[in-house]
Amino acid sequence: MERAYFIGMDVHKQTTEIAVTTKGGRLSRRERCQTAIPELRAILERTRRPRYAVLEEGPLADWLLQNLEGSVDELMICDPRRNNLIAKDSDKDDPIDAEKLAQLYRGGFVKPVHHADSRERMLFKERVALYHDRVRNRVRQANRIISQFSRHGVMLTETGFANAVERATALRQLPRGAMVREDFEVLLLGYDVAVEQEDRLRGALTRVARKNETIRRFTAIPGVKWIRASTFYAYVDTPWRFKSKSALWKYLGIGLERRTSGQGPVKLRVARNANRCLKNMILGAAKTAAIKKDGNPFGEQYRRYIDEGLTPKNARRSVARSQAATMWGMWKNGDAYRPELVGPILRSEEMNEGHDRSLHLRGRRSSPGGIGPVR
Repeated sequence: MERAYFIGMDVHKQTTEIAVTTKGGRLSRRERCQTAIPELRAILERTRRPRYAVLEEGPLADWLLQNLEGSVDELMICDPRRNNLIAKDSDKDDPIDAEKLAQLYRGGFVKPVHHADSRERMLFKERVALYHDRVRNRVRQANRIISQFSRHGVMLTETGFANAVERATALRQLPRGAMVREDFEVLLLGYDVAVEQEDRLRGALTRVARKNETIRRFTAIPGVKWIRASTFYAYVDTPWRFKSKSALWKYLGIGLERRTSGQGPVKLRVARNANRCLKNMILGAAKTAAIKKDGNPFGEQYRRYIDEGLTPKNARRSVARSQAATMWGMWKNGDAYRPELVGPILRSEEMNEGHDRSLHLRGRRSSPGGIGPVR
């Protein structure tokens, strides 16, 4: 790497700013080109090898990774949140951003973002993401209708207008008038379309998921069925990207991170930089398993946590860690779900998370653990 070149790419839909720096940090050249594969590949290949390119995560990242990876010795997609404070220092425009990105990459200060290796996995992840987007859209449409009904003194939930019979009853409670009726017809039409889209995508996603052996094994876990199993499979992508269960838990938003300064108290809090879709999935799975009365080990864990004095919120989070660790272990080892391998309940000091925001610890303690098969 004595004569290596580092290429920063600030990508936009129409144009891309490119800055090339040497290993010593000297700016070699700047270029601007159309955001198209032939133009980008030509510019990259004009730089002598070894050459290393970096761009920030965004809507175009997967497309560029699939088409430009062979044109450089390494193409890194990095986390823009990590670059935010440094990038905003001093002047800011697209050429400067590209140079700063190259300099951060050269210094080893960028954090890579995981991307699927195959186009098939990428497309499956996009379908999972689209399904969750349509669910959010249906909820948004329902909340808008509920709010509009309440403006006229009609208090109901989504079930109050989800089917034709309940909807007719609710509409009869509204004030008379063509304008009111027309407004609600528009809102209900939008809701019906959202429901139809959600149902259509759920069926399509389930059909694809049933063909995947790993996802089928995940569905044997209490609280995890086709959508949740598909979400875990699509967003985690591979179990080997995490070196430990703690790293997986932090990515899912259910792990704990420690913060301290000087001789001050140690603060323990739930990791905030997490995948929100995965967090909702695993906490939902924990909630489902906790209320089941079929003797599943996760439901038993939840009840034992409550008996030991843990709050319901922290008990669900601990159960979620157990489920995530179980899925992770099954995936790594290619095993089927075996309830007897779900580990015992957490030690008291590991369960004692305290308040939701942070926990002030006196002295050193063992890192917070979880449960699940360790094989």
